[in-house]
Amino acid sequence: MLDGARERWVRSGGVELCVAELGDPLRPTVVLVHGYPDSKEVWSEVAARLADRFHVVLYDVRGHGRSTAPSPLRGGFTLEKLTDDFLAVADAVSPDRPVHLVGHDWGSVQSWEFVTVERTRGRIASFTSMSGPSLDHFGHWIDKRLRRPTPRRVGQLLGQGAKSWYVYLLHTPVLPELAWRGPLGKRWPGILRRVEKVPGDDYPTSSLPTDAAHGAWLYRDNVRRRLRRPREDAHAHAPVQLITPLEDAFLSERLYDGLEQWAPRLTRRTLPAKHWVPRTRPDRLADWITEFVTAVDRGRPGTAASGRHADRFTGQLVLATGAGGGIGRATALAFAEAGARVVAVDRDAGAAAHTAELARLVGATAAWAETTDVSDEQAMEKLAARVDAEYGVVDVLVNNAGIGLSGSFFDTTPQDWKKVLDVNLWGVIHGCRLFGGRMVARGQGGHIVNIASAAAFQPSRALPAYGTSKAAVLMLSECLRAELAEQGIGVTAICPGLVNTGITSTAHFAGVDADEEKRRQRRAARLYGLRNYPPEKVAAAVLEAVVHNRPVVPVTPEARGARFISRVLPGALRRLARVKPPL
Repeated sequence: MLDGARERWVRSGGVELCVAELGDPLRPTVVLVHGYPDSKEVWSEVAARLADRFHVVLYDVRGHGRSTAPSPLRGGFTLEKLTDDFLAVADAVSPDRPVHLVGHDWGSVQSWEFVTVERTRGRIASFTSMSGPSLDHFGHWIDKRLRRPTPRRVGQLLGQGAKSWYVYLLHTPVLPELAWRGPLGKRWPGILRRVEKVPGDDYPTSSLPTDAAHGAWLYRDNVRRRLRRPREDAHAHAPVQLITPLEDAFLSERLYDGLEQWAPRLTRRTLPAKHWVPRTRPDRLADWITEFVTAVDRGRPGTAASGRHADRFTGQLVLATGAGGGIGRATALAFAEAGARVVAVDRDAGAAAHTAELARLVGATAAWAETTDVSDEQAMEKLAARVDAEYGVVDVLVNNAGIGLSGSFFDTTPQDWKKVLDVNLWGVIHGCRLFGGRMVARGQGGHIVNIASAAAFQPSRALPAYGTSKAAVLMLSECLRAELAEQGIGVTAICPGLVNTGITSTAHFAGVDADEEKRRQRRAARLYGLRNYPPEKVAAAVLEAVVHNRPVVPVTPEARGARFISRVLPGALRRLARVKPPL
């Protein structure tokens, strides 16, 4: 039983369904339907996060968990009978109001039936689907590719066919039951931990072998019949939110191509995660379910952010340092346009507040300003604790804050070295340690972006300190990427070249007096202005890097060129470094 849940039994067609409820029954009802080979406990982490806002209902599908099984098993798990079960539960827990439906895996497969058949019209307010397509839609998807094959469509069929290997095995008689009641049932928790990165806790429950044996009839009673003769009227009569785990080993993302035909009020989300997202990403699911249910109840389904990556970043918490201007501000606003929640950090309080205000205007679901010096370890520790307590664990961290320093090695004083390394390197180290550590502890993945520079792989006699700091950031990023890969946390080093930001006007030039430094600052700013590469392009590269989990991204043409030459003609780059700069 789930902690704090109220339990009841609901009778439906000869079976007794075990139903658990959390939260206030007077609030909107959210019904969570589990998949195969799970029981309702797969939702425990998500349910706990939703219970403060909603009346949360979970039930064991017939033959699973504490619900009784039909007799005989054959023919007892048809979609029609599963629909009877859902209606019985809905009538018991929310007789006067429609419910918000959420399904995972086979819970989603059967929920597609619920939301597309006429007899449930008016009983479902919204549907959130993850890792489980409609069998009718899947049947039409297959038929379209068989009738009008192209190399791409044939490849999609073969790809999904390979991912569906387990479906064929579950149709074999007796063997699945023997495997689940024997060695597979014993090893399954360990398989989930190793392959899916599911935390090792009290899930799955002891009923797993029986649940899996009974659940094989979900496939046998429905898959062949529906795929051969899919319904033509399988149109959703409620708003649908589709959450697609991009690393799902069992279902291809292409399976949902053209879904708008069947679900005209469709909101799409993607998640860099494997199949068992209710256990590995409960925070993200709870946020998206809350947002979608709230929008539907307010009469505005589909009003989420509409930027290019809105399906990926809506509701995520993004923290960017150095966000008072330049690349930091542009990046914060790019994530805001994609619907993220944004924390804009800068040592200039007014600049940070302005970025947060702009972020709200362009689409951030929420935005806050924080004032911190990233080189100050204690200040960063206080920032991390405050963000964690008030806003939650950061999903995407952008370590952008940096300062410029130009001058020969012997003109650069120890104080100059300390200042540039404190901000450019130690600021990144503090951010990675404090916010990245919380990502690891949460165990639900994330991404760290460290803004390095083309100077990291392009030596220059004029930038020994600055280049060293950025080369260290690049190597730190590579090392951290290797260490955090098994935690599902990506790390990217972004390496811009000449970008038109304010860093040139504030850069320090070692070895010259104040007047000469001002002259060089003005000249550098003029040169960067003539180059006129906008920070918004760097911000776009940051979002793409997070979406595709890229390790190193040189952004500008000169940065990409320097990266290429450093690999194939490093001697040429060294000779170029000897040239005295025009400043």
